[in-house]
Amino acid sequence: MSNAFRQAVEGRDVDAMAAALHPDVVFHSPAVFKPYEGREATMALLRHVIEVFEDFRYLDELSGDGSHGLVFAARVGDRTLEGWDYLKLDADGLITELTVMVRPLSGLIALAQAMSARLAADATA
Repeated sequence: MSNAFRQAVEGRDVDAMAAALHPDVVFHSPAVFKPYEGREATMALLRHVIEVFEDFRYLDELSGDGSHGLVFAARVGDRTLEGWDYLKLDADGLITELTVMVRPLSGLIALAQAMSARLAADATA
């Protein structure tokens, strides 16, 4: 299902992204210590991420036994960044754990600031 997740992200298809996630998925953010738990909480973030990232593209793919890695590049405002989506999969191929890592620090800061603004707006809506 990780290939389905990649296709969903590249196609900006939030329904297909959600379908690739296990209902009890755990999402580890690059900017927040506490993980987000569950498909709904994870998708609340990913809906914003696909709007914040500009020129998003996957560059490489790595596969292992029950895990998968997707290397990406993107831009947030005037900051370019690189990152890695580390996926752990269950026997059905659904993503049970999603860990996102981002570099360099200036890109991570731009991402965190943009996400913070969007999440704050959601909280007041």
